[in-house]
Amino acid sequence: MRLPQSRLQSLSVYAVHLITIGTVAALLGILPAKAGATIIQLASTPSNLRFGDVIVGQTETLLVTVTNNGQTSVTISAITPNTSQFTVSNVSLPLTLLAGQGFEFNVSYTPKDTGWTSGSIKLSSTASNATLVIDLSGNGVTSESLTITPAAISFGQVAAGSTATIPLVLTNPKTWKMTLTNATVYGSGFSFSGASFPLTLNGGQSVTLNVKFAPQSAGTDGGSIFISGSAQAVPLTGTGTAAGQLSIAPAPLNFGSVPEKTTEALPLTVSASGASVTVSAASSSSSQFVLEGAYLPFTIAAGESMSFNVAFTPQSSGTISGSLSFSSNASNSQASESLSGTGTVIPASVSLFWNSSSDAVGYNVYRSTAANGTYSKINPVLEANTAYTDNSVSSGQTYYYEATSVNSAGQESTRSTPAVQASVP
Repeated sequence: MRLPQSRLQSLSVYAVHLITIGTVAALLGILPAKAGATIIQLASTPSNLRFGDVIVGQTETLLVTVTNNGQTSVTISAITPNTSQFTVSNVSLPLTLLAGQGFEFNVSYTPKDTGWTSGSIKLSSTASNATLVIDLSGNGVTSESLTITPAAISFGQVAAGSTATIPLVLTNPKTWKMTLTNATVYGSGFSFSGASFPLTLNGGQSVTLNVKFAPQSAGTDGGSIFISGSAQAVPLTGTGTAAGQLSIAPAPLNFGSVPEKTTEALPLTVSASGASVTVSAASSSSSQFVLEGAYLPFTIAAGESMSFNVAFTPQSSGTISGSLSFSSNASNSQASESLSGTGTVIPASVSLFWNSSSDAVGYNVYRSTAANGTYSKINPVLEANTAYTDNSVSSGQTYYYEATSVNSAGQESTRSTPAVQASVP
């Protein structure tokens, strides 16, 4: 017997509703299990190469760094360009990369005729992404619209954590204006300053970009700076080296006791280990400690040392502390040395000499703080010699001295005149 139509409709709607709920429940159960970022095991820097305008028949070369970002080793079996205008060099296959390891190879573009060329390089490997594709592009031209000096920049070796800068001059060789819309940097550790884009160059006008390389770790990096508006690329290369360590000896440096306002110098040795270190600045926290013989900046090769003197000139008595700081590209970029010394008071004295008297058995010395003032005898016993040292003087004071002679009968002569003046510094 047929069921009523209304009953069929009710069941149909109910069934669809159950299916919908079941699907949602299934999705809610599946999606969390698939969540999470996928790590690309084999990656290149840059991820694509833009050669821009290159004169037909000439060659421009860019450096590519490929890194194994996974936890297992990877063997690269082939690196294949898909067009003959792009070639690969500086690589020997098969090549095995350990986890975290990378390697560099050159990609060159030699246009055979004018016009735009696009292509790619395929890396075949045992990585989780078994095929890595690097996109390539270049344009063959009969002449370049912008004169760029230098045509390629090599920074050489730069200690990790420091920055090297090389100027790049862009010149419009034409008689008409040229607008450069942008400058894009590719590659790790490279940047530029010195100009804002877009900019317009009149005929014959130039602009300078300060291209910088700041490696964060050891290894060779490659990249380029692409000038939009002239469609030209400038290859960039640089090698980051392990930062050296700067050490200072002896540490700390103690001068001991030094009479105030006199100078004593002690040697200080600065050494580099691990890699060469360039010291760019040195500063003292106190003017009483001075580094002598250092001409900044200076570079110390790895395993080598340089010696200088540190001079201590105390301006007052008491313990004096300070520090000497060296700024460098070492891993300890602000190395410092503790300095200390004690200023001591120099005992002041006045030495007096006079001519002898034939009948004298001794002499007395008198002192005053004014030429016409009251004189007092300062020798406690009769002085048998014709010389006397007054050790009871004070710095910054002026004294006046007169002497008398005493005969065997105990008779004392009048004081010698005029008085002798002595100023104590």
